[in-house]
Amino acid sequence: MPVVTVTDSAARLPAHLLQSWGIRVIPLHILLGGRDLRDGVDELPADLYQREAGTAGAAPAELAAAYETALADSAGAGVVAVHLSAELSSTIGSAKYAARAFDGRVAVVDSRSAAMGSGFVALAAARAASEGADLERVVAQALSAVGRVHAYIVVQRLDNLRRSGRIGTASSWLGTALAIKPLLHIDAGKLVLGQRVRTTSRAIAAMVEQVLELVGEQRAEVAVQHVDNAGAAAEVAATLESALPACGPAIVTDLGPVLGVHLGPGAVGVVVCIAG
Repeated sequence: MPVVTVTDSAARLPAHLLQSWGIRVIPLHILLGGRDLRDGVDELPADLYQREAGTAGAAPAELAAAYETALADSAGAGVVAVHLSAELSSTIGSAKYAARAFDGRVAVVDSRSAAMGSGFVALAAARAASEGADLERVVAQALSAVGRVHAYIVVQRLDNLRRSGRIGTASSWLGTALAIKPLLHIDAGKLVLGQRVRTTSRAIAAMVEQVLELVGEQRAEVAVQHVDNAGAAAEVAATLESALPACGPAIVTDLGPVLGVHLGPGAVGVVVCIAG
Protein backbone atom coordinates (compact mmCIF):
# COMPACT_ATOMS: atom_id res chain seq x y z
CA MET A 1 0.00 0.00 0.00
CA PRO A 2 1.23 3.55 -0.69
CA VAL A 3 2.17 6.15 1.87
CA VAL A 4 -0.93 8.09 2.99
CA THR A 5 -1.04 11.90 2.97
CA VAL A 6 -2.92 13.75 5.70
CA THR A 7 -3.57 17.48 5.95
CA ASP A 8 -5.85 19.82 7.90
CA SER A 9 -9.01 21.61 6.85
CA ALA A 10 -7.24 24.95 6.34
CA ALA A 11 -5.64 23.49 3.19
CA ARG A 12 -8.97 23.94 1.37
CA LEU A 13 -8.31 21.25 -1.20
CA PRO A 14 -11.39 20.71 -3.40
CA ALA A 15 -13.24 17.46 -2.76
CA HIS A 16 -12.41 15.97 -6.15
CA LEU A 17 -8.67 16.36 -5.50
CA LEU A 18 -8.96 14.85 -2.03
CA GLN A 19 -10.75 11.86 -3.51
CA SER A 20 -8.48 11.49 -6.54
CA TRP A 21 -5.28 11.47 -4.47
CA GLY A 22 -6.58 9.81 -1.32
CA ILE A 23 -5.72 12.74 0.96
CA ARG A 24 -7.21 12.67 4.47
CA VAL A 25 -8.38 15.88 6.18
CA ILE A 26 -8.35 16.65 9.90
CA PRO A 27 -10.77 19.43 10.95
CA LEU A 28 -9.51 22.55 12.68
CA HIS A 29 -11.74 24.45 15.11
CA ILE A 30 -13.82 27.63 15.15
CA LEU A 31 -14.54 29.03 18.62
CA LEU A 32 -17.80 30.95 18.78
CA GLY A 33 -19.88 32.00 21.76
CA GLY A 34 -18.49 29.31 24.01
CA ARG A 35 -18.90 26.62 21.38
CA ASP A 36 -16.12 24.61 19.74
CA LEU A 37 -17.12 23.90 16.13
CA ARG A 38 -15.18 21.60 13.81
CA ASP A 39 -14.46 22.97 10.35
CA GLY A 40 -16.21 20.86 7.73
CA VAL A 41 -18.08 18.80 10.33
CA ASP A 42 -20.29 21.07 12.42
CA GLU A 43 -22.78 23.56 11.04
CA LEU A 44 -21.57 27.16 11.14
CA PRO A 45 -23.77 30.28 11.28
CA ALA A 46 -24.23 32.18 8.03
CA ASP A 47 -23.11 35.42 9.69
CA LEU A 48 -19.90 33.93 11.11
CA TYR A 49 -17.66 36.69 9.71
CA GLN A 50 -19.75 39.38 11.37
CA ARG A 51 -19.22 37.80 14.79
CA GLU A 52 -16.21 37.80 17.09
CA ALA A 53 -15.02 34.27 16.53
CA GLY A 54 -11.67 32.63 17.17
CA THR A 55 -9.90 29.55 15.89
CA ALA A 56 -7.90 26.68 17.32
CA GLY A 57 -5.67 24.02 15.88
CA ALA A 58 -6.27 20.29 16.05
CA ALA A 59 -5.44 18.69 19.40
CA PRO A 60 -2.75 15.98 19.70
CA ALA A 61 -5.38 13.33 20.41
CA GLU A 62 -7.33 14.22 17.26
CA LEU A 63 -4.19 14.14 15.17
CA ALA A 64 -2.97 10.87 16.69
CA ALA A 65 -6.29 9.18 15.94
CA ALA A 66 -6.20 10.31 12.31
CA TYR A 67 -2.56 9.28 11.92
CA GLU A 68 -3.25 5.86 13.43
CA THR A 69 -6.06 5.19 10.95
CA ALA A 70 -3.99 6.45 8.00
CA LEU A 71 -0.98 4.36 9.02
CA ALA A 72 -3.13 1.24 9.23
CA ASP A 73 -4.57 1.99 5.80
CA SER A 74 -1.05 2.36 4.41
CA ALA A 75 -0.24 -1.15 5.70
CA GLY A 76 2.72 0.33 7.52
CA ALA A 77 4.18 2.22 4.55
CA GLY A 78 3.88 5.47 6.50
CA VAL A 79 2.04 8.77 6.75
CA VAL A 80 3.06 12.25 5.66
CA ALA A 81 1.16 14.93 7.56
CA VAL A 82 1.19 18.35 5.87
CA HIS A 83 -0.10 21.18 8.03
CA LEU A 84 -0.70 24.92 8.20
CA SER A 85 2.40 27.02 8.93
CA ALA A 86 3.68 26.83 12.49
CA GLU A 87 3.72 30.65 12.46
CA LEU A 88 -0.05 30.68 11.93
CA SER A 89 -1.34 27.74 13.95
CA SER A 90 -0.52 25.51 16.89
CA THR A 91 -1.33 22.44 14.81
CA ILE A 92 2.27 21.72 13.76
CA GLY A 93 3.42 21.58 17.37
CA SER A 94 0.57 19.24 18.25
CA ALA A 95 1.28 17.16 15.13
CA LYS A 96 4.93 16.66 16.04
CA TYR A 97 3.95 15.66 19.56
CA ALA A 98 1.36 13.18 18.26
CA ALA A 99 3.77 11.73 15.69
CA ARG A 100 6.26 10.72 18.40
CA ALA A 101 4.06 7.73 19.22
CA PHE A 102 4.53 6.19 15.76
CA ASP A 103 8.27 5.41 15.75
CA GLY A 104 9.12 7.43 12.68
CA ARG A 105 6.29 6.11 10.51
CA VAL A 106 4.48 9.48 10.64
CA ALA A 107 6.44 12.40 9.18
CA VAL A 108 5.19 15.93 9.84
CA VAL A 109 5.81 18.62 7.20
CA ASP A 110 5.36 22.33 7.96
CA SER A 111 3.93 23.78 4.74
CA ARG A 112 5.13 27.24 5.83
CA SER A 113 1.98 28.46 4.12
CA ALA A 114 -1.80 28.33 4.35
CA ALA A 115 -4.87 27.53 2.27
CA MET A 116 -3.85 26.03 -1.08
CA GLY A 117 -0.25 26.78 -0.13
CA SER A 118 -0.62 23.81 2.21
CA GLY A 119 -2.85 22.10 -0.33
CA PHE A 120 -0.21 22.11 -3.07
CA VAL A 121 2.36 20.64 -0.68
CA ALA A 122 -0.08 17.88 0.27
CA LEU A 123 -0.75 17.22 -3.42
CA ALA A 124 2.98 16.91 -4.11
CA ALA A 125 3.24 14.31 -1.35
CA ALA A 126 0.19 12.37 -2.52
CA ARG A 127 1.37 12.31 -6.13
CA ALA A 128 4.76 10.93 -5.10
CA ALA A 129 3.06 8.29 -2.97
CA SER A 130 0.83 7.25 -5.87
CA GLU A 131 3.98 6.55 -7.89
CA GLY A 132 5.21 4.15 -5.24
CA ALA A 133 7.69 6.44 -3.48
CA ASP A 134 8.69 5.39 0.02
CA LEU A 135 8.17 7.59 3.08
CA GLU A 136 11.52 9.35 2.78
CA ARG A 137 10.96 10.19 -0.87
CA VAL A 138 7.41 11.40 -0.27
CA VAL A 139 8.68 13.72 2.44
CA ALA A 140 11.38 15.01 0.09
CA GLN A 141 8.79 15.82 -2.58
CA ALA A 142 6.64 17.64 -0.05
CA LEU A 143 9.59 19.70 1.17
CA SER A 144 10.50 20.55 -2.41
CA ALA A 145 7.00 21.92 -2.93
CA VAL A 146 7.27 24.01 0.26
CA GLY A 147 10.06 25.99 -1.39
CA ARG A 148 8.07 26.52 -4.59
CA VAL A 149 4.82 27.83 -3.08
CA HIS A 150 3.97 31.55 -3.01
CA ALA A 151 0.79 33.00 -1.51
CA TYR A 152 -0.76 36.49 -1.75
CA ILE A 153 -3.92 37.92 -0.24
CA VAL A 154 -5.89 41.18 -0.46
CA VAL A 155 -8.26 41.95 2.41
CA GLN A 156 -11.27 44.27 2.30
CA ARG A 157 -11.28 45.31 5.93
CA LEU A 158 -8.81 45.49 8.81
CA ASP A 159 -11.05 44.64 11.77
CA ASN A 160 -10.41 40.91 11.61
CA LEU A 161 -6.67 41.38 11.21
CA ARG A 162 -6.55 43.68 14.21
CA ARG A 163 -8.07 40.93 16.34
CA SER A 164 -5.69 38.32 14.93
CA GLY A 165 -2.37 37.50 16.50
CA ARG A 166 -1.08 36.03 13.25
CA ILE A 167 -0.31 39.11 11.17
CA GLY A 168 3.46 39.31 11.72
CA THR A 169 5.25 42.52 10.73
CA ALA A 170 2.09 44.12 9.31
CA SER A 171 0.69 44.71 12.81
CA SER A 172 2.65 47.92 13.35
CA TRP A 173 0.56 49.93 10.84
CA LEU A 174 -2.84 48.29 11.13
CA GLY A 175 -4.00 50.68 13.84
CA THR A 176 -3.74 53.81 11.69
CA ALA A 177 -4.04 52.62 8.10
CA LEU A 178 -7.81 52.98 7.98
CA ALA A 179 -8.00 53.74 4.25
CA ILE A 180 -5.49 51.10 3.21
CA LYS A 181 -6.32 47.89 1.35
CA PRO A 182 -3.26 45.80 2.20
CA LEU A 183 -1.70 43.32 -0.19
CA LEU A 184 -0.25 40.67 2.07
CA HIS A 185 1.90 37.67 1.34
CA ILE A 186 3.27 34.71 3.25
CA ASP A 187 7.00 34.94 3.88
CA ALA A 188 8.85 32.23 5.84
CA GLY A 189 5.50 31.01 7.10
CA LYS A 190 4.37 34.43 8.38
CA LEU A 191 1.65 36.68 7.01
CA VAL A 192 3.36 39.99 6.25
CA LEU A 193 2.68 43.26 4.47
CA GLY A 194 3.66 43.27 0.82
CA GLN A 195 2.19 46.56 -0.37
CA ARG A 196 -0.21 49.29 0.78
CA VAL A 197 -2.81 50.31 -1.79
CA ARG A 198 -5.70 52.79 -1.56
CA THR A 199 -8.43 50.80 -3.28
CA THR A 200 -9.39 47.15 -3.49
CA SER A 201 -9.29 47.10 -7.29
CA ARG A 202 -5.76 48.46 -7.32
CA ALA A 203 -4.66 46.02 -4.64
CA ILE A 204 -6.02 43.08 -6.64
CA ALA A 205 -4.37 44.42 -9.80
CA ALA A 206 -1.08 44.69 -7.90
CA MET A 207 -1.48 41.10 -6.69
CA VAL A 208 -2.09 39.84 -10.22
CA GLU A 209 0.94 41.79 -11.46
CA GLN A 210 3.15 40.22 -8.81
CA VAL A 211 1.92 36.74 -9.71
CA LEU A 212 2.57 37.30 -13.42
CA GLU A 213 6.05 38.60 -12.68
CA LEU A 214 6.79 35.63 -10.43
CA VAL A 215 5.59 32.95 -12.83
CA GLY A 216 6.75 34.46 -16.13
CA GLU A 217 7.20 31.68 -18.67
CA GLN A 218 7.37 28.93 -16.06
CA ARG A 219 4.80 26.23 -15.57
CA ALA A 220 2.92 26.45 -12.30
CA GLU A 221 -0.21 25.36 -10.52
CA VAL A 222 -2.44 28.28 -9.58
CA ALA A 223 -5.27 28.62 -7.10
CA VAL A 224 -7.51 31.64 -6.55
CA GLN A 225 -9.30 31.72 -3.21
CA HIS A 226 -11.73 34.01 -1.45
CA VAL A 227 -13.90 34.74 1.58
CA ASP A 228 -17.48 35.32 0.36
CA ASN A 229 -16.21 36.96 -2.83
CA ALA A 230 -16.66 34.38 -5.57
CA GLY A 231 -17.19 36.98 -8.31
CA ALA A 232 -13.85 38.70 -7.74
CA ALA A 233 -12.09 35.34 -7.48
CA ALA A 234 -13.56 34.24 -10.82
CA GLU A 235 -12.36 37.46 -12.47
CA VAL A 236 -8.83 37.03 -11.10
CA ALA A 237 -8.78 33.39 -12.23
CA ALA A 238 -9.87 34.35 -15.75
CA THR A 239 -7.17 37.03 -15.95
CA LEU A 240 -4.46 34.64 -14.80
CA GLU A 241 -5.59 31.85 -17.09
CA SER A 242 -5.45 34.21 -20.08
CA ALA A 243 -2.03 35.61 -19.17
CA LEU A 244 -0.49 32.28 -18.11
CA PRO A 245 -1.58 29.71 -20.73
CA ALA A 246 1.18 27.29 -19.74
CA CYS A 247 -0.33 26.97 -16.28
CA GLY A 248 -3.75 25.71 -17.27
CA PRO A 249 -7.02 26.45 -15.46
CA ALA A 250 -6.76 27.87 -11.96
CA ILE A 251 -8.34 26.11 -9.02
CA VAL A 252 -11.01 28.41 -7.59
CA THR A 253 -12.16 27.73 -4.05
CA ASP A 254 -13.15 29.48 -0.86
CA LEU A 255 -10.64 30.15 1.93
CA GLY A 256 -12.87 28.53 4.51
CA PRO A 257 -13.95 29.59 7.97
CA VAL A 258 -10.67 29.01 9.82
CA LEU A 259 -8.84 31.50 7.63
CA GLY A 260 -11.93 33.61 6.94
CA VAL A 261 -12.32 34.49 10.61
CA HIS A 262 -8.91 36.18 10.49
CA LEU A 263 -9.06 37.66 7.00
CA GLY A 264 -12.65 38.88 6.95
CA PRO A 265 -15.27 38.82 4.19
CA GLY A 266 -14.28 39.98 0.73
CA ALA A 267 -10.69 38.73 0.87
CA VAL A 268 -9.22 37.39 -2.38
CA GLY A 269 -5.95 35.50 -2.65
CA VAL A 270 -3.72 33.73 -5.15
CA VAL A 271 -1.48 30.77 -4.42
CA VAL A 272 1.12 29.61 -6.90
CA CYS A 273 3.23 26.45 -6.88
CA ILE A 274 6.03 26.71 -9.43
CA ALA A 275 6.67 23.43 -11.24
CA GLY A 276 9.61 21.44 -9.92
